[in-house]
Amino acid sequence: MSIPEITQTLLNAKKNKGLSFGDLEKILGRDEVWIASVFYRQASASPEEAKLLVEALGLDSLYIQQLTEYPVKGLGPIVPTDPLIYRFYEIMQVYGFPLKEIIQEKFGDGIMSAIDFTLDVDKETDPKGDRVKITMSGKFLSYKKW
Repeated sequence: MSIPEITQTLLNAKKNKGLSFGDLEKILGRDEVWIASVFYRQASASPEEAKLLVEALGLDSLYIQQLTEYPVKGLGPIVPTDPLIYRFYEIMQVYGFPLKEIIQEKFGDGIMSAIDFTLDVDKETDPKGDRVKITMSGKFLSYKKW
């Protein structure tokens, strides 16, 4: 996956300002994961959100329009090679069908929305080594019968 030029600009500005995505969450009133997805052009900001973001990062207002444009989403038809991203791919390869089976057992025939969806990342301190806790919450969508 190639990183869009605007992503590099946003990440550099964030670094230069000494900001974290958690800091930007407080400024924008949006979740840090969603803000990161805007950086990587997997989500689009409203004009108001884009303005706040551009101001917080000290960037030219010309970026507001780019941040409000509808993005092309996804990694493309490739197996990811970044080790962290690949682990999620591997998790779905190993646990995808078991998750599908359990979700359908509990909810019926349908899917979890990736549109009406939240994702949170937390750090859990553990004496054996800190743990990454990821919580995904998506609305259940039943398949329509016609």
